[in-house]
Amino acid sequence: MAPPIARCPRPPPRLPQRAGQPSRGGAGRWAPREVAAAAGRTLRRGRAAERGSGRRGGARRTMAAATAAAAPGRGRRGAPMYSQKELTSKKRDEFEDILEERRLSSDLRYAMKCYTPVIYKGLSPCKPNAIKSAVLHSEQVQYVIKQLAKEMGESPDIIQEEAMEILDEMGHNMQLGAVRFFAFTLSKIFKQLFQRVCVNEEGMQRLQHAIQEHPVVLLPSHRSYVDFLMLSYLLYTYDLALPVIAAGIDFLGMKIVGELLRRAGAFFMRRSFGGNRLYWAVFAEYVKMMLRNGYAPVEFFLEGTRSRTAKTLTPKFGLLSIVMEPFFKREVFDTYLVPISISYERILEESLYAYELLGVPKPKESTSGLLKARRILSDNFGTIHIYIGQPVSLRTLASGRINRCPYNLVPRHLPQKPSEDIQEFVSDVAYKMELLQIENMVLNPWVLVAAVLLQNLPAMDFELLIEKTLWLKGLTQTFGGFIEWPDNLCAKKAVMSGLTLHSNIARLVNGHVVLNDKGVEDGTVGEIVFKHALAILMCATYRNQLLNVFVRPSLVAVALQMTRSFRREEVYNYFSFLRDVFSDEFIFFPGISLKDFEEGCFLLTKCDAIQTNQQEIYPTNKGSVIVSFLSTMFRPFVEGYQLIFRYLSKEAKEAFTEKQFIPGVRNFVFQLLEKGNTQCYEALSSDMQKNALAALVQLGAVKKKKMSNGFTYNVNQEAVNKILDMFDARIPVQKPVAARL
Repeated sequence: MAPPIARCPRPPPRLPQRAGQPSRGGAGRWAPREVAAAAGRTLRRGRAAERGSGRRGGARRTMAAATAAAAPGRGRRGAPMYSQKELTSKKRDEFEDILEERRLSSDLRYAMKCYTPVIYKGLSPCKPNAIKSAVLHSEQVQYVIKQLAKEMGESPDIIQEEAMEILDEMGHNMQLGAVRFFAFTLSKIFKQLFQRVCVNEEGMQRLQHAIQEHPVVLLPSHRSYVDFLMLSYLLYTYDLALPVIAAGIDFLGMKIVGELLRRAGAFFMRRSFGGNRLYWAVFAEYVKMMLRNGYAPVEFFLEGTRSRTAKTLTPKFGLLSIVMEPFFKREVFDTYLVPISISYERILEESLYAYELLGVPKPKESTSGLLKARRILSDNFGTIHIYIGQPVSLRTLASGRINRCPYNLVPRHLPQKPSEDIQEFVSDVAYKMELLQIENMVLNPWVLVAAVLLQNLPAMDFELLIEKTLWLKGLTQTFGGFIEWPDNLCAKKAVMSGLTLHSNIARLVNGHVVLNDKGVEDGTVGEIVFKHALAILMCATYRNQLLNVFVRPSLVAVALQMTRSFRREEVYNYFSFLRDVFSDEFIFFPGISLKDFEEGCFLLTKCDAIQTNQQEIYPTNKGSVIVSFLSTMFRPFVEGYQLIFRYLSKEAKEAFTEKQFIPGVRNFVFQLLEKGNTQCYEALSSDMQKNALAALVQLGAVKKKKMSNGFTYNVNQEAVNKILDMFDARIPVQKPVAARL
């Protein structure tokens, strides 16, 4: 919500342009006048008066055209996320460093600037207490209060007091003073931590336009606690309305900091609502109230929590379903969903994540812990890239697919369980938004270095590493990866720069690059294994960023190696099997296995790795290197799942909980590593272990049962052994092909 401040009347701001450059608002000579006018709306930034910036691109599509292009097809399931045309011709906006200006001017002046954001349809800002009152007295909340009072035999006043307590715990209290404090403090911190913070200005222009037209939902990727701070900092820099942000209730335990976050726009939600109908009703109405009235953009993370592995987590649907409901009930004409990709050259929590994945408990959020973490201010964390994606119209996505008429038959305040069609639609949109995030994730040279290095342990010649990194750069670009190579740096300097920035992970010793696991030779065998696993998991965090681009062609490559023939149908069966098994490990749009397979084959054909016809797929002589590299890159996942399945088929009890499963499989893998029977250190990752268990539940090999104290799991030994045999390629995958290949 925009802070309650006086408006400074002024004409719509524009960025000045550099001499000799076309206007940033230019839409091309063939664009109609209204398109040019829409494209010409530009942003006033704090530094606009001091430093202009010209447009680097040509014509841009209108918002409607962009959202139509992003919408799924009119069938029951959407079209695949990437068409073959997009893979070869997609152009992305260029970036601009917003810290450059901050290094040249006063942070105090920046924090105290005249901040007058334009909000939805020019509405006046609403005070936080007024929002709480409106939520409490809304028909939806009052209906639930009366129902609960009747069921429990309590006075409605008592239930209403409880609802008010929930609102007091939950609600934001945005104040301009706190916003300015964060603007000043974060400016100091970000300049210390990061070399650059780069944003696509054209994306900011699209976002400004969207905020004025319809309610907006910001959907950023989630790799670090820095994400939500950085996004608010960015919007303040560009004079856009600050978002209200869904934050975990854990932050309220941080003295002073929790209240400051509340005053900067955070509203707090419990990790689990359980069966608390009152909490759900109050929370849902609070979010919808802000969205319906356009008081502020609403921001939350589809992944639900930070990814500890830098791979995108499977989406959570609850909040997305809530923000869609006003559109389904015709309370708003449209809602814009804005996917935002935040890419880190070096992640602040990288070592903390590795420890967590190896079973070390996560430190509790606290103010004292935050103060202790200030030592990281002396470190260099490189560059952040923030890519604001095309706003996607919910109305366009739903067109021809969702029938909203049933909502007209029931009063709006009555709770309704979403139909199967609505649930499927919400799921599809969630996956679509995450795939759009992945599409615009920026890959830096270190990501390529990490991928090559992990295939050549324990040491790799430095010159060969440079050569392989350049080769991988070309392959990544062929596959549509978004690589930002440092300006004017040759390959040797780019690789060396990455090694310097990540000296805690790898180092150069006598012309060879090795993992920086100093002291690994000291201690017991178990300690040696733990230290080596720590280094590998930290390095794998960066390689994993590449897997988002490589997953489809890589699964085709793995399928080619697993199958005993080159028959297209058999290769597809193995691909589809692997896709199902790894459905929690990577993001796949639901229901388009065949299209994913065709995309993987297309990319491998494009780089001359395979040749295909109607009946067969086979590697070329040149392609054996590519197929081998892709298969080896995914080997930790194949071998890790094999080890976890082997544990379940031999060691696991008939019934167990997740808290019993994780330590059990970790000890099983630890013993194999200590004996030298495996080199798959990534199988120690709790993330992989949980994903493998979830895959077996989806495949029906493990049954998940809800109990009063959580979930229990029962293993079907025969089914697990059969899946394991398929993984080991001892038996062929028998799966009917869904469509003609």
